[in-house]
Amino acid sequence: MSDRSEADIAECLRPTDLIDSDHPGIIAFAREVVGSETDPKAKAIKLYYAVRDDFYYDPYGVRMTPDHFRASACLERNSGFCITKAGLLAAAARGQGIPARLGFADVRNHVSTKRMTDQMGTDVFYYHGFTELFIDGKWVKATPAFNIELCDKFRIMPLEFDGENDSVFHPFTADGDRHMEYVQERGHRNDMPFDEIRDCFREIYPYMFDDGTAISGDFAAEAAAENA
Repeated sequence: MSDRSEADIAECLRPTDLIDSDHPGIIAFAREVVGSETDPKAKAIKLYYAVRDDFYYDPYGVRMTPDHFRASACLERNSGFCITKAGLLAAAARGQGIPARLGFADVRNHVSTKRMTDQMGTDVFYYHGFTELFIDGKWVKATPAFNIELCDKFRIMPLEFDGENDSVFHPFTADGDRHMEYVQERGHRNDMPFDEIRDCFREIYPYMFDDGTAISGDFAAEAAAENA
């Protein structure tokens, strides 16, 4: 491993303001999840499923402030959307000595609710976020966005994670319909790029900046009603 790679790995272990892996709540959460496990891969798997399923995916009510994007804030809310859940997983992993960073891509979601798509004015979710974990000498993608209950409501296949293979959105649903299409990769970041995301969202989703809050509603209930 080159010196530069070693420096990158070290940076992906340090706490930051928004990936606050040194927050007492993050530390306690990660310790509770991994228990007595010592193997990094096994710890990463446990953390992935805890963030995926114990924190509901909620794209409504997003506040475009740094405080809302902080990992410990997602922990306290017990919910988040793809970016904040990815930040929570990264923080918990760093707290357990697993190097972690954030990855981003623009995705076209073919199974979002009609209300959500109408409000957004597009079916493209810009800066979809996921986590990249450094396990056994390589970076592995993990996408803890959709909790298992939401997957059931949308009839989409939940994303599994084995610590070895990338866990990214399926292109099709359980019924064979189109699900998620990766439109543009935006690379990875060692820290939460809030300013970068804010500037993009300000252009694409201007309604989020009327009062700092996105749409309000119950995304899971909408999904259940539309897919009944």
